[in-house]
Amino acid sequence: MPTSSPARMELDRDKSPADTTGPADIDRAVKLLRAGRLVAFPTETVYGLGADATNESAVQRIFEAKGRPETHPLIVHIAGADMLADWVADVPDTARQLAERFWPGPLTIILDRGRRVPLVVTGGLETVGLRVPAHPVALALLREFSGGVAAPSANRFGRVSPTRAEHVRDDLGDHVDFILDGGPCSVGLESTIVDMTSGYPTILRPGGVTPEQLREVLGCPVMIRHGGPIFAPGQHPLHYSPRAEVVLVTAADMVQRAAALRTTGRRVVVVCRESDPVPDNFATIRLPDSLDAAAQSLYDTLREVDRRGFDVAVVALPPEHGVGLAIADRLRRAAGKGSSE
Repeated sequence: MPTSSPARMELDRDKSPADTTGPADIDRAVKLLRAGRLVAFPTETVYGLGADATNESAVQRIFEAKGRPETHPLIVHIAGADMLADWVADVPDTARQLAERFWPGPLTIILDRGRRVPLVVTGGLETVGLRVPAHPVALALLREFSGGVAAPSANRFGRVSPTRAEHVRDDLGDHVDFILDGGPCSVGLESTIVDMTSGYPTILRPGGVTPEQLREVLGCPVMIRHGGPIFAPGQHPLHYSPRAEVVLVTAADMVQRAAALRTTGRRVVVVCRESDPVPDNFATIRLPDSLDAAAQSLYDTLREVDRRGFDVAVVALPPEHGVGLAIADRLRRAAGKGSSE
């Protein structure tokens, strides 16, 4: 059990990361990481629960804190593409292309594991996922630490990912030794994971970097893997889930399905776009019409469903292009209908 409690920092949604986290916080976080402790930190996607990637006992604490199966690999976060070769057996030209174009950013690249990477980080696999986050607090931490930080999302396994420091405190409490507050995450969904070890680029998890963007850089088709063994984070069929039941529908069926569910006596909320017509007597939580803005607020919205005590959330799937593909993936897993079933 940690000997210190998480830092207690009040959130102000109008403050920038520079207003909430300073050099002294970064210095403390680095010292804790070097001592084998757990530090939660912001990225542009979600908050991560980090440990020194070369410290096996520290990494093991991540699995214990989250209640995460040890077979689920972690992502190693590094400060720049120039560090990539330190962590993998080989860096193919295609991987360098992706790193040059999308790092820092919401893209995780899977390559063959270098000897420096303990198997506890990779879930026993001979591959490892790496990325450079596009968040000033995360980058300051990684540069000062001068190493790799293994980090999944900073929440209990299978639950809704955290996009604010307060979410980390709510989910993990004293299981995390220090929380760096970087304000709300700008992307709001986990990184795209692309496997570069199989001879052709394959998306294992859609995210902030879209298949269209990957194809533009690589000049070749990009496969999207559905089902099969778990090779990357977030592939479990039930994941990103609120306590409430999530029922997925088409936009045309949304009101009718919600009305039917209300007759069962359960508290039902419709999660819909700003422009969707929903009768005034229905409880609603609205997402922005813009797919990028909807992605950023999706996890806040799922948490709001639980905060308001609803039993069922009726949600229409978005158009599955661009970042809409990632939103639909997260909603299917929140509903227990992930593609690996």
